[in-house]
Amino acid sequence: MAERPKDDMKRVTIYSVAHEAGVSLATVSRVINGSNVVREDTRQRVQAAIAKLEYKPNAIAQGLALQKTTSIALVVPESSFAYIGKIINGILNVAKIYKYNIILHTSTAGINEMNEIIENIIKSHADGVIVYNDHLKTEDLNALKNYNIPIVYIGNRMSGDNICSVFVDMKKAIYDLVTSYLHKGIDDIGIIQDRKNPLAYEQILAGTKEAYRDFGKEFTGEILIPAEYRTTYAYFKKYIENHNHRLIIANRDSQALAVSNCLQEANIRIPEDVEIFCAGDSKYNDMVRPQLSSFSVPSYDLGAVAMRIMTKMLNHDDIGDKEIELSYLFTPRQSTK
Repeated sequence: MAERPKDDMKRVTIYSVAHEAGVSLATVSRVINGSNVVREDTRQRVQAAIAKLEYKPNAIAQGLALQKTTSIALVVPESSFAYIGKIINGILNVAKIYKYNIILHTSTAGINEMNEIIENIIKSHADGVIVYNDHLKTEDLNALKNYNIPIVYIGNRMSGDNICSVFVDMKKAIYDLVTSYLHKGIDDIGIIQDRKNPLAYEQILAGTKEAYRDFGKEFTGEILIPAEYRTTYAYFKKYIENHNHRLIIANRDSQALAVSNCLQEANIRIPEDVEIFCAGDSKYNDMVRPQLSSFSVPSYDLGAVAMRIMTKMLNHDDIGDKEIELSYLFTPRQSTK
């Protein structure tokens, strides 16, 4: 038998064996543990898959047959940790019902570190990975499809052989918002660049441009922040000296608040002169004055549905749609009319 490449070996998990043999994780575990409740033809099929993939059973695989808990890795960026408590709660509550342990991994950078984290997770023989990372770009997400382990991605539409996703369609949400303003004759809209969250910003920009195109217009209100400026506040304070918009859209609460502070310091009234909309909702949108209008997303449900899909993937249950879209609500507050 030809020697398997090292990269393939370290990606082999009990899920790989189950997928190769066309059986459940529990069946693979029973074969590993010598259970006599497995049919002989099924046992041979599993043993052939183990030999083909050169899988080395570990304690987690053996624990499945003994009805012990198995593990799911949850990967989230450190910078978003304070905003995703409800998502994590949804994951934990469903994991508890199905007797899965959740192992938390935090990331600080982009796809290079993400790849390293997932490689380490695979080496540890975790059964699956749930990823929430709004810092990745579209091309970064595609790199996740290279892994032979179940992955559920929270936050953006994507799917593959081993990948499902749970998301709110931010592009559509922004499209609907911008369209409502264009219908009112308001087309002087500005969008603040978000360098920290490129994927979310891409969605906001795409939804805006599509709305303008449907009205036969071209969107020219992208507010790009030069590299020499470290904060939105520092740049926007100068920007408003020579630019006016009827509506400013920001992705993050910190950006929307920076815009709000700059406008008020310049004696520009909110929302009478300029309206502000924050795409991402957080507790701070309610705490500041004026309160920031935003989209409300079902954060708890994002986590709960993601974990439920993971359990179905691991048990080879029928999933149906691998891309699960959840709804959003427009939440008007004091920063819009």
